[in-house]
Amino acid sequence: MDVRMTVEDLQQAGVRVHCLALGGADLTSAAGKMTMSVLTAVAEFERDLLLERTASGLARAREAGKILGRPRALTAKQEVLVQRRLAQGDAVAAIARDLDTSRQTVMRVRSRMSVELSS
Repeated sequence: MDVRMTVEDLQQAGVRVHCLALGGADLTSAAGKMTMSVLTAVAEFERDLLLERTASGLARAREAGKILGRPRALTAKQEVLVQRRLAQGDAVAAIARDLDTSRQTVMRVRSRMSVELSS
């Protein structure tokens, strides 16, 4: 779509666009426009197939019980420990250092705790 619009804008400015990959075809001519339309349709078709295959693969993985996405930084036990230490008033940096994780990970646990408390 972007290529077609660019070619049309250039044509209105008096520029003729030739595609060297297509043997120098003039994309502003009738034959060139048809060729570009066919290529656009094929590209959209391939994109749609890719989206369908991706969605199908993700659904199959979920049905198989696979956990998608990035692995969790802390185990469930470690999260409970973080919550306990935060409740005791321990510093975020100290907790992160003791569990060999980032401060941001500890702050995410703290953030989830405050959401749970407010609901």
